[in-house]
Amino acid sequence: MSVTIDQQFVEYVVKSLVGNPDAVKIDRRVDEKGVLLELTVAPEDLGRVIGKRGATAQSLRTLLRALGTKQEARYNLKIIDVDRLDENGNPLPRPERQEAPVASVATAADDTNSVADDVMAVSENVEEPVELEAAEPRESDAVARTRAELADLDDLDI
Repeated sequence: MSVTIDQQFVEYVVKSLVGNPDAVKIDRRVDEKGVLLELTVAPEDLGRVIGKRGATAQSLRTLLRALGTKQEARYNLKIIDVDRLDENGNPLPRPERQEAPVASVATAADDTNSVADDVMAVSENVEEPVELEAAEPRESDAVARTRAELADLDDLDI
């Protein structure tokens, strides 16, 4: 089986990127959708081939599309993750995503007792419930001085 120009091209680019160029393998299949190139690399090189947010893989696909225009063929690149294959070489099913619980955010418009309610809800598992006293808002020293000065001004007879 001879190596085609598209396989040589992808092989050259990928071997230039990876740390283990001997593990690079490219299988080529032709079907009604076009040419499918299946790229297999060493597991430690998979991130280099894919790149941040898939940028490197997308660039490879763009270059293949340009080559396909010249060769009058439609190319597709599939990157195989060898860690995700079973003993027969078939892809393993992807694990289902677990939804993370959404944390609620308290806003200024929320009820003033919401913190006390949250503490009561958490303390339901405790033998004796814990109650919180509502904290009085403390004034800063500057606000207290300003209020005192305004009170003195109100006492003046003008």
